[in-house]
This record gives sequence, structure tokens and C-alpha cells, in this order.
Amino acid sequence: MSVQNRRERERAERHRLIIDTARELAETEGWDAVTVRKLADRIEYSQPVLYSHFTGKRAIVTAVAEDGIAELAARLRHARTAAGTDSEALAALARAYSEFAAERPAVYDAMFAMSTDLRFGPGAPQSLQDAFAELVAVLAPFAGDDDVESFTETGWSALHGLATLERRERLRPGLREDRLAILCRLLERGRVPDSAQGT
Repeated sequence: MSVQNRRERERAERHRLIIDTARELAETEGWDAVTVRKLADRIEYSQPVLYSHFTGKRAIVTAVAEDGIAELAARLRHARTAAGTDSEALAALARAYSEFAAERPAVYDAMFAMSTDLRFGPGAPQSLQDAFAELVAVLAPFAGDDDVESFTETGWSALHGLATLERRERLRPGLREDRLAILCRLLERGRVPDSAQGT
């Protein structure tokens, strides 16, 4: 291995370590605890080394958010591909999304609540496009005459709202499954019944 390759590999490993440490620190102590100084102490690198990877906290939050979105996309893909029917895929996706938000609150906040450099829509990073594509793949069969992407954005907004309100303890506890079942029934209403297709 050349010196250049070794340096690139070490830089990539350091970059990954910073992201993982920030994520771990945020999940255990909250985002207020994530500072360049504290990260430098945790990973035993100087602050200038961290600044050589990230311009500041916002850039670190952005990296954690993009990491989380890639993880969410993989979870949604697994939920979709493991389901047998469109309705089962919708229920599985809703459950997977809600569980992710509940299990990784700091990462979820980085993804959707904190200031980042991520931009959704045209030109978005591949991880964002992949996550949205999973939502589209599951919700498209229920869009009916609605624009598929607008319908998907609306369904996603409803999932996000439920997940956020539950995490903030604004909803009655222990009723996640009931709420998700109601949401799925509402989203399915636009679908043309299978028996009516082809007539």
C-alpha cells in the first residue's frame, strides 16, 4: 500500500470516527453536548484535526443526518421487500419509520429538526433520494389520481408528525400501533380496488 493510499484510508477512518462519536454523544447526552472541543477530547485528536474534516458543528450534524437517512432508507427497503402485499408493505414501512424515530432520537433530530446543509428535492444527496424512493415505492399504489410524489410527501409528513409528537410526549402513550393502523387505512382510501382494475 502506498503512503498516499494509507493516508487516505487513515483520513477516511478518522472522518468516520468523528461522525460515530458525535452520533453516540448526541444519543447519550443530547446535541448540546456535542462540541468540537468535546469531540476532540473523546477521540484524542486536536481541534485543528477535526476542523480539517468538518468546518464546525453544523457540518458534523449534516454528516450524522446523512448517515441516519442512509440507515433509514435501508430499513424502509427491508420493510418493503419483506412484505407480501401493497397493504402489508405500507404497514411495515410505517412501523419501521416510527421505530427508527423512537430508537434514534438524536439522529432523527439531526435529519429533520436541526439546521444542516442538506437539501431535499432535485439535486439532493443520493441517501435522501434513496429514502424518498422507498417511500414512493410503497405509497405509489395508493395515490390514485393524485400526483405520486405529492401524495408521498403528504404520507411522509403524517408519519413524521406522529413520530415527532410521540417523541415529544404529546400523544397518549402505548397507542402507536393504533395510530399507524388508522394512518394506513386513510392512505389506502385512494387506491382503486383490485377487483375494479382492468374493467
